[in-house]
Amino acid sequence: MNAFPWGELAGEMAAAAVGTAAFSVLFSVPKKYYVLCAACGAIGWLVYFCFHWDGLSPAESTFVSAAAVIFLSRLFAVWERCPATLFMIPGIFPIVPGAGIYWTAHYIVTDQLALASRTGFEAVKAAAAIVLGIIFVFEIPQRFFGRIAKRKE
Repeated sequence: MNAFPWGELAGEMAAAAVGTAAFSVLFSVPKKYYVLCAACGAIGWLVYFCFHWDGLSPAESTFVSAAAVIFLSRLFAVWERCPATLFMIPGIFPIVPGAGIYWTAHYIVTDQLALASRTGFEAVKAAAAIVLGIIFVFEIPQRFFGRIAKRKE
């Protein structure tokens, strides 16, 4: 097995953090939450990268990563006493299959339908994995996060 690419991971996590913080600005998140939003995005990408590197499919890695982002979003929301969507929407940004959707459209326009169907199906699986990750973590009762937040105080 190849050595773990620590340098590549560090660069990609930094890019995910900066991208998430920039998206937080566009989403009008209050400035005091930028760092937590960036942490959600970076940790979400860390989880995706590690699980994908370990052999999970992109859709499976996306599911685990989305679950991690939503878990952190709910945790940060309880700690900061604010809505979870402030962290959830920007935090999901790095794992959204935007490139897959772009390439699907490109392949359709250039009449490469076999590639379009393959990339489109992968993008749909990743989007469904994000939705399932959100649902999975939102099934955890709110009192669980309240108990964790009490330990912080």
